[in-house]
Amino acid sequence: MRGFVRFVVILGLVAGAAGLWLTRPVHITDTDIAGLTGDPAAGEAVFWAAGCASCHSADDAEGADRLILSGGQAFPSEFGTFRAPNISSDATHGIGDWTLAQFLTALQNGISPEGQHYYPAFPYTAYRLAERQDLADLYAFMQTLPASDTPSEPHDVGFPFSIRRAVGAWNALHLRDDFAVEDDLSAEAERGRYLAEALAHCGECHTPRNALGGLDLANWLGGAPDPSGRGTIPNVTPGAIGWSEGEIAAYLNDGFTPDFDVAGGHMRSVILNMAELTEADRAAIAAYLLSVPDMP
Repeated sequence: MRGFVRFVVILGLVAGAAGLWLTRPVHITDTDIAGLTGDPAAGEAVFWAAGCASCHSADDAEGADRLILSGGQAFPSEFGTFRAPNISSDATHGIGDWTLAQFLTALQNGISPEGQHYYPAFPYTAYRLAERQDLADLYAFMQTLPASDTPSEPHDVGFPFSIRRAVGAWNALHLRDDFAVEDDLSAEAERGRYLAEALAHCGECHTPRNALGGLDLANWLGGAPDPSGRGTIPNVTPGAIGWSEGEIAAYLNDGFTPDFDVAGGHMRSVILNMAELTEADRAAIAAYLLSVPDMP
């Protein structure tokens, strides 16, 4: 009996150690990015493609106010309500004192400078696929934006989802380093895939999720319940959307559908971002959307 108890204790210690290792925060270091520098002019395009203003500016922000990244927008889900933090250039309340390595660690590994796991309401799962040069350019651009001294608001997440270390286990199950659509694509559609999957993170809203909140990649872009509980986010695969490449590109520019309806809700903010991209990039996203597998 004593031997059995000893075995159970040892097994528990091994399992605990394995769990701590599996859920450990992984940081990108200065050595990893030695020589990498950012260009703020190039970073502006990345900023709009990545949709930073859609979540981190005020909910009703217009024009230049969309560049004030004071946070505060609430995002309800079945796991609790998440609130976008201040990511302005303020050194105290924002990210103004972050290094490039810390910025990349947050965007690609979901880890704060303090070593805490971010919740995947922050789409680091998508930004993980982005080129580090693009993210370095984004970092350089964001340092030029206005500082805001608005404190970040806390999330409203109850137990057990409030255990941040458990997000490390979620990451082990759901973080990926490849694109959802791996079919042979044209050069234009490949560009669109990069913009849609790695930067604009279209799948975060338009793809259904499993019981743990991970994306159901087998139903990529096949539509999903709105986390707010109000309606459904549409299926945007080719058969469901039924638009031409030109019609999709035009919608991404002005928000008007071929039937003269207009984008509403959070998509309105997405359109404001897409309108800042080049015509070629909007066409590339359209080409990609017409290349993904149909979902019923």
